[in-house]
Amino acid sequence: MNDLDQYYRVLGLLPGASREEITQAYKDLAFIWHPDRIPKDNPRLLQKAEEKIKEINQAREQLRSIQPRGQNQNTQHKNTQHKHTQQQNTQQQNTQYRNTQYQNTQQQNTQYRNTQYQNTQQQNTHYAGNYGGNYAPNPTGPYSDASRYQSPQPQPSQSYRQAAPQAPDLSGSNFKGASLKEKDFSGRNLSNANLSEADLSDTFLHNINLTGANLQKANLFRANLLGACLINANLRETNLIGADLSGADLSGADLTGAKIGYGDRVMVKLTGARLTGTILPDGTVHS
Repeated sequence: MNDLDQYYRVLGLLPGASREEITQAYKDLAFIWHPDRIPKDNPRLLQKAEEKIKEINQAREQLRSIQPRGQNQNTQHKNTQHKHTQQQNTQQQNTQYRNTQYQNTQQQNTQYRNTQYQNTQQQNTHYAGNYGGNYAPNPTGPYSDASRYQSPQPQPSQSYRQAAPQAPDLSGSNFKGASLKEKDFSGRNLSNANLSEADLSDTFLHNINLTGANLQKANLFRANLLGACLINANLRETNLIGADLSGADLSGADLTGAKIGYGDRVMVKLTGARLTGTILPDGTVHS
């Protein structure tokens, strides 16, 4: 991989991304990793954030430097044509990429549903050793006293990216009260899992499938949930301060009593999130 490809990878972009896409990707990542948002009493995480922000800054500057602005009308016209061509190619690549992801997700979910219970028993035995917990699958649902959340599992939204086939299927697993701080569950399938009261602060959960999951009273402080599927999820009294839910699907989710900021200041990022039928923290339903 050459340096240019690495810079695109740092910002989570495909090669040929536009200046606007580079700027937006930089803003999204800076929102998560800016050192000013890290508690000063956590030097290890603070050092990690400083290294990340340097990496993000370098990637942005390098990618912007290869897109110089024109100095006369002819140059500007050529740059405009080149930019439009790049945008069209990038849009086509992104469309093909999303379509491929969605088709793969449908195929993988079909396989997961056919073997869900058997695989969960075998895989959770191995998985428990990684986190020191005695976790077990919960085939009867994430919590029996809240039947309203045990609705049939909807199809994940197009923004949800399923994990690779070799990654364990954790749907229906019981991680109640588990310490999963700073873990990486990106793209994993945790539909209908019980994560109530779990510590998921600073955890990477982008493109994760949390359809129907129980996250009541969980700590999602500064968690990365970009593009996550949270359809019909239970987020009652969940701490969402500093979390990034950009592009997430929260259709039908229950956020009653969830912590989203201080006073009138909202400190959750919801850019592009779907909120159809979502029960908001104040108990009202988003239309």
